Amino acid sequence: MEETLEILRRYWGYASLRPLQGEAIECVLQKRDSVVVLPTGGGKSLCFQIPALQRPGLAIVISPLISLMKDQVDTLVDCGVEAACVNSTSSADDRRRIAADARSGKLKLLYLSPERLMSDRMIEFLQSIPLSFVAIDEAHCISDWGHDFRPEYRMLGKLKELFAGVSLHAFTATATPRVREDIARELKLLEPRILVGSFDRPNLVYRVQRRSDRFQQILDVIKRHPNDSGIIYCIRRLDVDEISAALVREGYSALPYHAGMSDYDRTRNQDAFLNDRTKIIVATVAFGMGIDKSDVRYVIHSGAPKSIEHYQQESGRGGRDGLESECWLFFSTIDFQTWKKLQSDLPPEAYAIALKMLEGIERFCSGARCRHRSLVEYFGQDFEPENCQACDACLAELDVVAEPLILAQKILSSIVRQGEKFGGDYTVNVLMGSSEQRILTNGHDKLTTYGLLREHDKKHVREWVEQLVAQGFIERRGEFNVLGVTPAGRRLLKGELQPRLLKPQEKPKQSAADRISWEGVDKGLFETLRGWRKEVATAREVPPFVVFSDATLRELARTRPSSAGGLLKVQGIGEHKRDEYGDDLLAQIATYCQTHKLPFDVGLDARPATPPRERNPAATTGLSPSEAKRHAFQLFAQGKPIDFVIEQVARAPSTVWEYLNEFIVANTICEPAPWVDEPTFERIRTAARSVGKEKLKPIFETLGGTIDYGLIKVSVNCLNNAPPEGDPQPS
Repeated sequence: MEETLEILRRYWGYASLRPLQGEAIECVLQKRDSVVVLPTGGGKSLCFQIPALQRPGLAIVISPLISLMKDQVDTLVDCGVEAACVNSTSSADDRRRIAADARSGKLKLLYLSPERLMSDRMIEFLQSIPLSFVAIDEAHCISDWGHDFRPEYRMLGKLKELFAGVSLHAFTATATPRVREDIARELKLLEPRILVGSFDRPNLVYRVQRRSDRFQQILDVIKRHPNDSGIIYCIRRLDVDEISAALVREGYSALPYHAGMSDYDRTRNQDAFLNDRTKIIVATVAFGMGIDKSDVRYVIHSGAPKSIEHYQQESGRGGRDGLESECWLFFSTIDFQTWKKLQSDLPPEAYAIALKMLEGIERFCSGARCRHRSLVEYFGQDFEPENCQACDACLAELDVVAEPLILAQKILSSIVRQGEKFGGDYTVNVLMGSSEQRILTNGHDKLTTYGLLREHDKKHVREWVEQLVAQGFIERRGEFNVLGVTPAGRRLLKGELQPRLLKPQEKPKQSAADRISWEGVDKGLFETLRGWRKEVATAREVPPFVVFSDATLRELARTRPSSAGGLLKVQGIGEHKRDEYGDDLLAQIATYCQTHKLPFDVGLDARPATPPRERNPAATTGLSPSEAKRHAFQLFAQGKPIDFVIEQVARAPSTVWEYLNEFIVANTICEPAPWVDEPTFERIRTAARSVGKEKLKPIFETLGGTIDYGLIKVSVNCLNNAPPEGDPQPS
């Protein structure tokens, strides 16, 4: 691991690994098959790129898209790593050079598509040289239950017999337990280690609204990000063309992307987006798998996606650099009907799977609970924070309705009086007192519920219907999705159950991630450095994020280093990048600081070269996030209690508890004192023996809710670090 961290520092400019990266790298180094699930932006690539530099031989990386291969290879080369890809754009000379580099041992990573890897000629070549391991990126593509099944991935089931003794390592950002099982089975992995990180992306701010004026809603989001890159997803190609054309008429730089365009046009538009020649890409789901652009500051879904897996993957293309990114979803009931129609020609079993996935995203859209919690729990994980501070529900952008029971009873009463034979829009029109001819013909203007909610906004009434569906009081029935009242709804009508109804506020609030990530940053210097980065990237013919991420530029604009040594104290700047860009970068910073009379080396004196990586900063004082964590680690090493550390680093208690857990994992600490007393630890240990250590919630419930999650998590991490009971203790 010492060598691993040195490689991380030297090539990538970071001093510590993120959660599970160490375990994933260990699997590769030990030649043990593995399935690794880490969220987009969670650092999956480093899990195979670092050990490729540690082990002898050539590492093969299987990737589904040329653009993804190119982005990753460009980034590796810019960090000083010998990497290459072979695809349909490679010339004969390129292929000969790559083959020679592979035979000589110079090349460390070779990126290939599944089809090219499994060609007879490529197999024969690879069998003639030493291979270190095979990494399969976007491994969910091998599963029918995955959100982007690709038949060509099924060919990879032959790898074990073709390359005997070579370990296989599957990586994906989005996989339910069923998909993970499929991956291991289809690849014929031998006793694989399954590593699953948290599905939560705390830097993403989720907001879900019912669609009203679609284009205006999209414009409102874009206006919040005038100089930022963004992705707008649409269900239909026609919508892509209409929205991109309308944005251009409004003066925005936007391009379309969908399967109806020629390969040339799609590639051209995608490259324009990656290289910042256009700020906005409007696309169907045909766009985006593996897009490595790290500085996407907003992702808009102009219609509901067809599954939570798709939403997690597509929204996850925002904020890959760990900085804040807004994820807006504008939906309508008609979206779900559209997806049913578009997928109706699937085989019966596949269609049943698609419908089940569609039900999941429909519940998510209509729900009124924390969006982060909903996503994480969908993938089978617990979500402990009471308030994520990063979604419309937790930011209190959804107002709790006064007297929700009475409102709900009025809605359900109308459904019952209509004979439970009509859909949501019709029911809302009755409640609003509409004079629509169908209502008059049916005589529903005579119902006691007619016009009962006319004092409310129609879009709010429509939203309440969907919230009642999501909470199980109303259900959709039959081919035409008519509304019916469930048994729970009957109890609600009697006043035995209480619903929770919300209405959206008009103006979104600033998230904690957005506020904190800009703390101390000189925005003028950031924009200057962003312009410099664009010029450098254009000259080198690589995307700007390959040169430096937005996170690195913000850190530079916060600390303003004056020397090459100072640059190495900024996350994301390793030795190769310092040597490559250092002089120009320092000149840009010096000119700006001298012009604006700003101090240099802000907070850098106390930093070691390359500070720890920050994923979810929560700074509220003058210390930068990385300084706060490092100071907390020093205090934990001295055995200071948690309350003392919270006071010293001036961070939220939840943040300091996370610091403590990272400290325990990083230092393989087995004893939780002084943070957990012995009697409490013994109770937690006993409960863990009974229900297992995989999840915290069963332990919490076994203990009757008498011990906080924070104490349980610290104790479980210590138990995981300890040798198995009965094993001899190390001397």
